[in-house]
Amino acid sequence: MSHIISETDGAIGIITLNNPDKHNAFDDRLIADLTQALRELDAAVEVRIVILSAVGKSFSAGADLGWMQRIAAYSQEENVRDAMALGLLMKTLHNLRKPTIARVQGAAYGGGVGLVACCDIAVGTTSAAFSLSEVKLGLIPAVISPYVIATIGERAAHRYFLTAEKFNAAEAHRLGLLHELAQTDEAMDIKINDICASLLAAGPQSLSEAKSLIAAVANHPINDALVAETAQRIARIRASAEGQEGLSAFLSKRKPSWMPEK
Repeated sequence: MSHIISETDGAIGIITLNNPDKHNAFDDRLIADLTQALRELDAAVEVRIVILSAVGKSFSAGADLGWMQRIAAYSQEENVRDAMALGLLMKTLHNLRKPTIARVQGAAYGGGVGLVACCDIAVGTTSAAFSLSEVKLGLIPAVISPYVIATIGERAAHRYFLTAEKFNAAEAHRLGLLHELAQTDEAMDIKINDICASLLAAGPQSLSEAKSLIAAVANHPINDALVAETAQRIARIRASAEGQEGLSAFLSKRKPSWMPEK
C-alpha cells in the first residue's frame, strides 16, 4: 500500500506523505512512490506548482525502523543501490521544472530535512522541529548533504551534522531552511496560498528558466563565459512565445494569457 497521495487542484499539484502512524518515515517503498509521483506531476502540463505536505504530527521523522533493520543486513552493493534510490528522489525533487513548496509541520528529521532543502520554497509552523541525527546512529547525512549544505551553509552544517542537535523553527528560519513561519496550520496554508498566487502570476516557462538560471549561476565565477551565458538565456526567452506574450501584455496593459481567471 502506498503512503503517498498525489492529487491536483487546478494548476496546483499536491503530494501528501500519508503514513502518520509511523510519522511519515522513509522506507524503500515511500522513496519509489514519491519519486514516481514527482515525475508524474512534473510531466502534467496543467500543473504549474507542486506542494509537498504531510498528514499527522510529523512532516517526516527520517528513516523507518523496519527499513533500517533490513538495510543493516545489506551487502555493499545492495547498500549502494538503496542509497542511489534516495539520491534519485532528492535529485528529482530538486531538479523539478516547476516551483516546489514544502509545507512543514512537526518533526522533519534526517531525510525529512533533505526534502525541505530540495524544495524551492519552504513554509513551516512555529512548532516544527529539525534534526540531522545520523551521526547518533554511526551514520552520516550523505545523500541529502548537497542540498542541505546549499541551503543552510557550510558553517551551520558543521554544527548540525556533527552534533545531531535538534533545532527549532526559528533557527530553521534564521538558517534559510524555512522561508516563512506561521503560528498554526491554517495560517501556514494562507501563506502558501499567497505564494501560489504570486507564482501563478508568472509565466510557467519563465519559472522553469529561472530555476535553471539559478543552477547555472550559483557558485560560478563572474567571468566572460558566465556573462555570455546569461545574455544568451535572456535573448532566448525574449524571443520565445511566452516572452513575447508577456511583453505584449505589459505594453498593452492587459493580463498575460497564463494568468488565472478570477
